[in-house]
Amino acid sequence: MGNAHEKRADSTKSAPHNARSYFNSSEAQRQRLYSWLKVHGMIGTLAARRDLDILAPAARVHELRHRFGLEIDLIWANEPTDCGRVHRVGMYVLRPAAEA
Repeated sequence: MGNAHEKRADSTKSAPHNARSYFNSSEAQRQRLYSWLKVHGMIGTLAARRDLDILAPAARVHELRHRFGLEIDLIWANEPTDCGRVHRVGMYVLRPAAEA
């Protein structure tokens, strides 16, 4: 038998520290955000975190804008968090695609 440090090292071999599921990948988060915006047109930072499990919605919006050319506007709003404190947060609005 080994010491406690060896046992701990052995238990982590099956699950690397940087293992991530596809659900939490940036790609999956962008897809969830884009799908939501296509249907609803708008989402706020707090809702994206709570409902779409996207902890950094601003980063995903940046990627959708600059990698995929989507036109997403930012509107600032004051919203209460679940505990009731008001924060200034971003509301992201997808502009409709121009018809040719």
